[in-house]
Amino acid sequence: MERKQGMRSASEKAASFNKHFKERTNRQHALSFAACVHCGMCNESCHYYLATGDPSMTPAAKVDKIRRIYKAQNDWLGKLVPGWVGAREMKTDADLEALKDVVFGSCSGCRRCTVNCPFGVDTAILIGLARSCLVDEKVAPEGILSVMKDQWEWGNQMAIPKEEYLETLAWVEEELQAELDDASAKIPIDKEGADFVYVVNPREIKYSPMSLQAAAKIFHVAGLNWTMGSEGWDNTNFGLFSGKADLGGHMGNLAYNHAKKLGVKRMVVSECGHGLRSTKWEAPNWGKANPLPFEIVSMLEVMVDLINTGKIILDPNKNPHPVTYHDPCNLSRSAGITEEPRFCLKRACKDFREMTPNRADSFCCTGGGGGMSMAEYAKRRVSVGSVKAEQIKATGAAIVATACHNCVDGLTDVIKHYELKYDFGNGKPQFLKVPNICELVGDAIVVPKDLPKGKPVTRERFKGKKILVIDDSPDIVAYLKTLLEDNHYQIITAHDGAAGLAKAKSERPSLITLDITMPGKSGIQVFQELRSIPELEGTPVFIITGQIDFRQLMYQKKVQAPEGFMSKPIDEDVLLMTVERLLHYTKHKSAN
Repeated sequence: MERKQGMRSASEKAASFNKHFKERTNRQHALSFAACVHCGMCNESCHYYLATGDPSMTPAAKVDKIRRIYKAQNDWLGKLVPGWVGAREMKTDADLEALKDVVFGSCSGCRRCTVNCPFGVDTAILIGLARSCLVDEKVAPEGILSVMKDQWEWGNQMAIPKEEYLETLAWVEEELQAELDDASAKIPIDKEGADFVYVVNPREIKYSPMSLQAAAKIFHVAGLNWTMGSEGWDNTNFGLFSGKADLGGHMGNLAYNHAKKLGVKRMVVSECGHGLRSTKWEAPNWGKANPLPFEIVSMLEVMVDLINTGKIILDPNKNPHPVTYHDPCNLSRSAGITEEPRFCLKRACKDFREMTPNRADSFCCTGGGGGMSMAEYAKRRVSVGSVKAEQIKATGAAIVATACHNCVDGLTDVIKHYELKYDFGNGKPQFLKVPNICELVGDAIVVPKDLPKGKPVTRERFKGKKILVIDDSPDIVAYLKTLLEDNHYQIITAHDGAAGLAKAKSERPSLITLDITMPGKSGIQVFQELRSIPELEGTPVFIITGQIDFRQLMYQKKVQAPEGFMSKPIDEDVLLMTVERLLHYTKHKSAN
């Protein structure tokens, strides 16, 4: 349907977009719309422009696509002679699609242009305004809409059921106890009167529990009185990435209300750039939650305090390879967290090397602004990552530490796309590693000999469990078969999708590992078919791939997301940890 708009017609969606745009434009937006003089100072600050040389990728040019709507609605010349000043509202659905490509596909909201703007034009809030209006019309990447839905309905961005969350915490606790050989090492849940509650990125529950285990190790060795919550534990907030303040307030209040119930003095936010920014500053305003009865701090600040007070002692020789640091955009430019990570790394690592430029002038990892959830823009995202790749390469580092899980994924994609490798000592260069800082600090901790211990740990194991390995590479299949059989699993294999589906039906494995790129049926097709087989309901699928397009399975959820994933080349420790976690959860789920 079309609706008349002046002398021209506008689609229903475009008319609705224009209405919401006018209603939501505030004085902050108006100032940034009016202040830009097109001086070009922002051009060299944007990695999209630097990588492509395309004038349409400059921040000013991108915002002009939004500014013209503002001019049409608010500028007297824009109303009188719109053609002279480039004023134009949205008219058609095609206009909305074109704007979607600009604000979702060509800007990560990193704010580097704002830092370099002599007038302080905040491009990111203008991008957010346009995003919010597009989201209302469902003209947005499917991954963004899917994650928003999950945060509304599940209270976390990966739709993790409470049972799975609690079972994962129990499993990580067992892993920590085994690492320390100490049954007293705990991950407390809903401990009233604890000094602080620890809120995490759902990636730490679903795909990267090693970060949570490292944090729990730090807290245990330091003797801290802490807890995790059974509710309101997700520190991520797609209200920021979508521009939707109502979702932002909802996610913030889930965390705030549970923290109030527990009576904690502090909320500690795990290493997540937008998670800290939204939890500490944005969500209290979105959710009208101020004043809060507790302090909100970053995990980085906690680690600095523990090192300074001697509650944890670090041995940098435990991290001997050269390490550099990537500043997450939301931590450096929007939260002022720049020195804390360097303080930790210089004490946890033997060879720390600064990346240039750095701190508030650092370039984006390419994955910010919700970029990791937008599979349709993945190729563009890594193509403009050449700027970041050159930064990393110049350091000569083996390890790129960061303090954000989106950055871990974004940097990992860039490192693989540009084949950034380092010889870790076996004569075979491997891709650079990208850990969070707490993982390096956890590795460097000197566990005191007089640390009070509980009884020795006896671990539950899953010997003899049947695992189906589906991969078209004979070398990968042979490697996985040998590694898993050495750890007492029963292995069956398939070299293409059709054979994999047939063996999954006939063998009924306890776990399936699946590659994405295979001849015939792709891994994505195979995964979707596996989810439709009634006999395999509840069988966990572990994606092991070197491709970036697998993330559509995580965020564009036509079916239930995969229970595990890891990138090639394979890290043995991560692989075995993930297999144990998935089998642990499956066993306890079936028992209940």
